[in-house]
Amino acid sequence: MEHILVVIDMQNDFIDGSLGTEEAREITDQAAKKIREFKGSIYGTLDTHTEDYLNTQEGQNLPVPHCILGEEGWALHPDIMDAISDTEAEVMDFCRKDTFGSIELCELLKQRYEGKDTEIEFIGLCTDICVISNVLMVKAALPEARLIVHAGLCAGVTKESHENALNAMKMCQIDIK
Repeated sequence: MEHILVVIDMQNDFIDGSLGTEEAREITDQAAKKIREFKGSIYGTLDTHTEDYLNTQEGQNLPVPHCILGEEGWALHPDIMDAISDTEAEVMDFCRKDTFGSIELCELLKQRYEGKDTEIEFIGLCTDICVISNVLMVKAALPEARLIVHAGLCAGVTKESHENALNAMKMCQIDIK
């Protein structure tokens, strides 16, 4: 069986920066521990915007510049970077994405794992936006893969929206741990 961990947007701006939350800070240590101890292949996503973010549809609906390419807020959080450096897992690709879900991530996973017995675990931020988007896209790309979302290693914009996203994913046959 192929074992994959997908780390969604564990970037400075979502933890300590412009869109950071206490819930995101609370999961960072345990997310880093999961990365360090994982046996398998690790993929991830990086929310990536440019200086014209406020002129995009997302920027007009969420007028808080964040994850601007090359800025400190765009980088993976130092605890996550340290965990990636310390892991014995095979770190594959971290895909840049300019919207909630990553088509590139789905294409990579489908190309490499279609037809294989595969278990894909997800951790990261934000449960109710980018985690749910990527999980459901991967479910569509690899419908026979077993998908697991670690609820305690994800954080949403609010606790209520985090729970709502977990319940929606559960209804879509995603295992919530």
